[in-house]
Amino acid sequence: MDGVSLTKTRIRGGVWEGVLKADVDQPGLEVRLNDAVLPGLTVTALPDATGQWLVKVPIPAAVLTEGVQTFLIRARAAGETLAHFTIITGVAMEDDLRAEIDLLRAELDMLKRAFRRHCVETT
Repeated sequence: MDGVSLTKTRIRGGVWEGVLKADVDQPGLEVRLNDAVLPGLTVTALPDATGQWLVKVPIPAAVLTEGVQTFLIRARAAGETLAHFTIITGVAMEDDLRAEIDLLRAELDMLKRAFRRHCVETT
């Protein structure tokens, strides 16, 4: 959406907060997680700032499970994602990152061997 932006300000007490700026009237927003709309989103006009609103998204404890959860804040009418935030919980992520690093190291070693072999063969 042209002229609309949503900027994160903080997450505190289980509530994501941001400032919505729009050239037009307040657009309708929704929060989605895994294609489900989450309840509780509030949009409040900032008294000393024309065209700006405070957006609050409560993070329900029920949706926090092990792994990665990505919340999308979207303009309802346009279907455009204005902002997102990700929450990572549990120890599974640590194992996933270590496995990815191990794979990257193995690929780097393979590339180094291939590069050295190429240098020997071309000289």
